[in-house]
Amino acid sequence: MSYTGSGNTGGVPPHAFDPLMQPELFRGALTRRIFAFLIDLVVISVPVILGYVFIAVFGLITLGLGWALFWLAWPATVIWAVVYYGASLGGSHSATLGMRAMDLELRTWYGAPGYFVLGAMHGVLFWISVSMLTPLVLLIGPFNSRRRLLHDLILGTIVINSSVRTQVAQPARTF
Repeated sequence: MSYTGSGNTGGVPPHAFDPLMQPELFRGALTRRIFAFLIDLVVISVPVILGYVFIAVFGLITLGLGWALFWLAWPATVIWAVVYYGASLGGSHSATLGMRAMDLELRTWYGAPGYFVLGAMHGVLFWISVSMLTPLVLLIGPFNSRRRLLHDLILGTIVINSSVRTQVAQPARTF
């Protein structure tokens, strides 16, 4: 597939979302990402807390034998978070539940929707960057025009306003 004809050379597609031509795609996205993260944190935490409570009660009922399941809680939490990010960012909306509530969606730099592996890696790289760099990872966003964070730059993704993208998109012509 060649991407010639748009003034681009080298067979590389151009960036799909230009912050100079379409600034409304990025307006307020960074602030809403923070609130989306908090919503996603609740969505991920509730099943984990319920799992811990279940194991604690099960341990009481089995006179302590059920508490041996606590060693499964941490790996199950990580698996749950990776599956949550992969399935939601790789789903039809390309957004987690928090991102959908905040009217955001994930796209690749050339405009394609997310897919499972990209969504899972997005979540993994986010948590690694936050755990290593603490909240300093958020300081990258205000200094670039597309409001991308460190894990977005590494993966080549972008988070935009969902409703604005659908308004900007050209309708199909039916002659």
